[in-house]
This record gives sequence, C-alpha cells and structure tokens, in this order.
Amino acid sequence: MSDKMKTLDDLFEHQLQDLYSAEEQLIKALPEMAAKASNPKLKKAFESHLEETKEQKRLLEEVCKELDIKPSGEKCKAMEGLIQEAKSMMKEKASPEVMDAALIADAQRIEHYEISGYGTACTFAKQLDHSEAKKKLGKILEQEYSADEKLTKISETVNAKAEA
Repeated sequence: MSDKMKTLDDLFEHQLQDLYSAEEQLIKALPEMAAKASNPKLKKAFESHLEETKEQKRLLEEVCKELDIKPSGEKCKAMEGLIQEAKSMMKEKASPEVMDAALIADAQRIEHYEISGYGTACTFAKQLDHSEAKKKLGKILEQEYSADEKLTKISETVNAKAEA
C-alpha cells in the first residue's frame, strides 16, 4: 500500500477504486459468461446483471465525483483472479448442464466478493458521515444480494439437471 494510507478516508478511497476496477472487469467478463451459458434463465440473468453492473459503475463514478476522488487508479486483483478462474472453467469440456452449474458457482463467488466489498464501503461511508455515498453504495449492495439470490434460484434447476 502507498504511504498515503493513513486515515479511514484514505482506505475508503482505496476501497472505492478497487470496487470500480472490479466492476470494469466484470463488465468485460459477463458477456463471455452469458455466451457460454445454455440455460435460458441463466443467460438472461447474466445479461441483465451486465446492465446492472454498468449502472453500478455509473453510481460509483457519481460517489467518487461527489467525494472528489478519482475512480480509477487501483487494479482489483481479487476480481481478476475470480474472473480468471471462471475463464479457466469455461475452457473445460463439460456437458451444458454441468457448465451452467459451474458458471453459477463462479458467478456466486464474484457476487459474494462484491457483497463483502460494498458492505465494507457502506460501513466506511457511514463512519465518515458520507450519507449520500452510503445511500448509493447501499443500493448497489442490495442489487448484489438480489443477483446472488437469483443465481441461487436458477441453480436449483440447473444443479438437478447437472446431477442427472
């Protein structure tokens, strides 16, 4: 970490930049995941989450502008790793049903990472009295929880087919 990481404000800025990088990487990865999915509900879930992710990136830009923070500047290595794992799995020779189950597993790991990141960012925003930022970050956090729940519901059907 840089020598400017001395206050919670510094850490909050770093977290926002990390989340921004994560969203940028996910915007590039979701079309590949949608293309690989064979289950129509899963394909649609990836496509709709892509649009949601673009909106989340826009909200992060708003938060950063309001706080006079440059959104870029960090590379989210965790998201890079999660996406690399998903890409590696997509190269496997698997039945369409098993591939869909694998895509859901990888997508949920990504969602859980984002839930953790946005939860932390919300906590920091609250502590630092950034109420508008907390509201916007909280909206993103709710969307991430919702995406995870949607994937869980789809997995119930997909996993049963993959098991057969």
